[in-house]
Amino acid sequence: MPWRLKRFVGQGELHFVTFSCYQRRPFLNLSGAKDLFVAILGEVREEFRFRLAGYVVMPEHVHLLFEEIATASPAKILQVLKQRLSRALRGGHWKLAAKWPQFWQRRYYDLNVHSEEKVREKLDYMRFNPVKRGLVQHPRDWKWSSFQFYESGVGPLSMDPWEKVEL
Repeated sequence: MPWRLKRFVGQGELHFVTFSCYQRRPFLNLSGAKDLFVAILGEVREEFRFRLAGYVVMPEHVHLLFEEIATASPAKILQVLKQRLSRALRGGHWKLAAKWPQFWQRRYYDLNVHSEEKVREKLDYMRFNPVKRGLVQHPRDWKWSSFQFYESGVGPLSMDPWEKVEL
């Protein structure tokens, strides 16, 4: 990811973020890791009270589409989310090998989403990511994404309708 990536905050927009496991290792394929990520995402969302429009958890990376809030920057939200998951996975029966000193890549990609058209584009991108990668035949078969909620109204996490808010 570019070292001079510009981040634009304070606009009250959605942020489409992508972050990866260290060296793109499939750490999220560890037994139960994707379920744990979704649970921790729900906890962090409740704590910071941001609206979540979409997500997908892949074996080595994550995409989120979430609201910018006045009380915490997207960077702070991601820091808390990433730290909680890596700490949880370093303990218990997951115990990552000592040769991997970190769980996440340090940087993340962030794109401001300005329009309903872009919201749909990013939701579709997330929905079809597991299909494109050959992990499943249909988006409904990947349980670690917002697709199930949009298809049936139920899923591991409920999604929030999006309308721009003033910060």
